[in-house]
Amino acid sequence: MVRKKFLVLMLAGLFLLLVACSNDEGKGKQPEIDQEALDNVNKSDFPIVKDEIALKMFTAKSQVNANEDWNDLLVWNTYEDQTNIDVEWTEQVTMDGLEEKRNLALASGTLPDAFFAANISNLDLYKYGQQGTFLELNELIDEYAPNLKKFMEENPSVKKGMTFPDGKIYSMPALRDQDFLSVRIGARPWINENWLDKLGMKVPETTDDLYAYLKAVKEEDPNGNGKADEIPYGGVNMDHLIGWVRGAYGLGANGVGDFDKDPNGDGLRFIPTSDGYKEMLEYLNKLYSEELIEQNIFSIEWGQFMANAAEGKYGLTTFYNPKKTFGGVEGDNYTNASALKGPNGDQMYSNVVSPLFNNGAFVITKENPNPAAAVRWMDHFYSDEGAKLMYMGVEGETFKEENGEFKYVDEIENSEEKNQLISKYLPWVGVNPPGVVKQKFFIGSEASEESLKAAEDIKPYVPEDLWAEFTYTEDENKLLSSKGADIEKYVKEMRDKFISGATPLSEWDNYVKTIEDMGLEEYMTIQEDAYKRYEEAE
Repeated sequence: MVRKKFLVLMLAGLFLLLVACSNDEGKGKQPEIDQEALDNVNKSDFPIVKDEIALKMFTAKSQVNANEDWNDLLVWNTYEDQTNIDVEWTEQVTMDGLEEKRNLALASGTLPDAFFAANISNLDLYKYGQQGTFLELNELIDEYAPNLKKFMEENPSVKKGMTFPDGKIYSMPALRDQDFLSVRIGARPWINENWLDKLGMKVPETTDDLYAYLKAVKEEDPNGNGKADEIPYGGVNMDHLIGWVRGAYGLGANGVGDFDKDPNGDGLRFIPTSDGYKEMLEYLNKLYSEELIEQNIFSIEWGQFMANAAEGKYGLTTFYNPKKTFGGVEGDNYTNASALKGPNGDQMYSNVVSPLFNNGAFVITKENPNPAAAVRWMDHFYSDEGAKLMYMGVEGETFKEENGEFKYVDEIENSEEKNQLISKYLPWVGVNPPGVVKQKFFIGSEASEESLKAAEDIKPYVPEDLWAEFTYTEDENKLLSSKGADIEKYVKEMRDKFISGATPLSEWDNYVKTIEDMGLEEYMTIQEDAYKRYEEAE
């Protein structure tokens, strides 16, 4: 009997040991960095390495630059000469095949030295970081990335958003300069100034003003053609309109997302079950039911939206600078609006993102024999000179400087296929490359005179404490991928049904109860825990 008990205990112990080993499998240790490789790296200035090295990188590309081989691109050739690092772009994948090709590379074990612009999710960053597939970068950033380190120190939300529950950083991000507010706002409200004048009205400052203007557009034929074909409000989706008006109902004091600090407590608030959210839906339902919002906004195609815009049908839209995107006379007719004041006195423009735009933009894998050099290579693009190289290219060949302003050379500037031509020299078009976007080196719609003015008018109403996306543990991610995803899907579906009237707002209590039954308390517990870690990240 004693012998039998001993064997049972021994087998149980062996089983537990095997389980422990199985659980630890893949949670690999970080590889030690070769001292010779470190000695080859210059900690400042160019070249980055004394003796030339090669790095293999996987990158995402857009359809615009899909046919351009990055192994012979002006920007990368120039940077190779500066750094002594020859980057071999071994996989150049367009966005439509990115997820499949990226996952295949991760699953196959045939890894590049780094993933560039591959949009790796926080879930995968943590998963593969824990396994040791992606390198921990805390110390490498501290020692070899002075530009990114400075940005992290000056923008606390960036470091908080980069730091995972284990205290580690596994990527170098795509950033938007704190001072370049226009690019962090994205779509913003534009109103037809000619129609305002004809109606004898001013740019709306309150939700009541907005209703009055849209009503007048519908009823008073401001385009004067007698056809009543004006569309008071139109857009490519409902999200842009909600992004503008939500702040008028006190929603989103910490930026985009479904939760913010509870104004009536110490914890977080789930916005889609709040009283303010219900009030906003009631307002938007009123606009929609009176046909003041384009009736097919939930399904409109891009081409239809642009056709309506070109025909001058919109009295108001929430989009990018119409002068740049609509073009012609109609594009010139629009002026910007700012944050609206709501029925309870709230006035906030909360649809603004943190400077941390994409956390998983640059990742170094365990196969990289020169991680310190790779970090230094990437860090340059967080500097002014690096941002200029990424977005403007090479002086005299792709850009010129006039009175302190940077402009593309005439061949590019005057081209009807501007983006296509830029892509022959520069890599940024159509992708979100790691590094930082700075206003003085960026020529997109967000940097236009009209967009900058709109951002300046919005600036006084932007919340101070804008959160980056939180990071989660493996167990938290599992629940967020199941119950959390179900809740978020249901919220979006019901939002559109309430606005369109497909579901009456008299069903609000049932809607809230359904969300609670789906696991809201557990969902918010995870968010609370993630928020505490976010605030404590140093």
